[in-house]
Amino acid sequence: MSTQSPTIARLIGAPTDVGAWVRGASLGPEALRVAGLAQALRWQGLGVQDWGDLYGPVNPMHPPVRGCSHLREVHIWTLLVAGAVQQALSWGQVPVLLGGDHSLAIGSVAAVARHCATQGKRLQLVWFDAHADSNTPATSPSGHLHGMPLACLLGQGPVELTRPEPVLRPEQVWLLGLRSTDPGEEALLQSVSIRPVRLQGGPDDGWQMVATLAQWLTDLDPQTHVHLSLDLDVLDPGLAPGVSTPVAGGLNAEQAMACMRWLGQCGLVGSVDLMELNPARDVNQQTARLAVALLTQLLAPPDQNTQSSAEVISR
Repeated sequence: MSTQSPTIARLIGAPTDVGAWVRGASLGPEALRVAGLAQALRWQGLGVQDWGDLYGPVNPMHPPVRGCSHLREVHIWTLLVAGAVQQALSWGQVPVLLGGDHSLAIGSVAAVARHCATQGKRLQLVWFDAHADSNTPATSPSGHLHGMPLACLLGQGPVELTRPEPVLRPEQVWLLGLRSTDPGEEALLQSVSIRPVRLQGGPDDGWQMVATLAQWLTDLDPQTHVHLSLDLDVLDPGLAPGVSTPVAGGLNAEQAMACMRWLGQCGLVGSVDLMELNPARDVNQQTARLAVALLTQLLAPPDQNTQSSAEVISR
């Protein structure tokens, strides 16, 4: 995202939960629209184009085959997402992918990586999540692909989702907010030397994470394209109940808004995933409204006064 010219955000809905084991994330894009996402961004002076929803396979609710559920369907969705994200980037817009489950990031990050390669930019992935999303078919306890996208992007997963070569190198990944991982994920992260920032229940963990992110961002080269992949389960489930896989603890509203503020002020965020909103589990649109506040804080020009999370949640 450039601070030198007006930002045009293209909203891309991906209404699917084929990668998940809980139904409901397919309702996320429309819930964000109902919560006023486009209006909130326009109120901040941003140009917004809502291109509606992509159309792909429905969730067949089949059991895993060779360690994966719905591999064909997930693969199709990632291709659809990649095409839409690539088009937005080619038009100089900021693609904002509205999920949908987190397996969709396989497509969005692949498109961003291709764009960066053609533009001579360095890609940095900022991945907020309560989970590592680093299982493989051999290590996943469930076989659900929304637990595997980061591994796939690093080249470890089904060939349909990893060929012809890894999308990312480990040093391009910042993984923040972890508090639930499987043994296979821990082994993979250790093997590729990714050191996640964890939330382990300490009273200052969240603010320490904000400080770490701020330091990392200040060290980035101006030729860096930052892709934000935000899984809403990084938030405390008491604050954001509308997710499919809640984990106790997590960021509070002020900490999450501070992270978005730092990301927005760095001027390098050029693409965004907003993942795993599950309106079927939300309470009075609480999670959707907070998601709108977070995106508004992220994308608003630095001189604009965004609404606080408390104001959004209390509406």
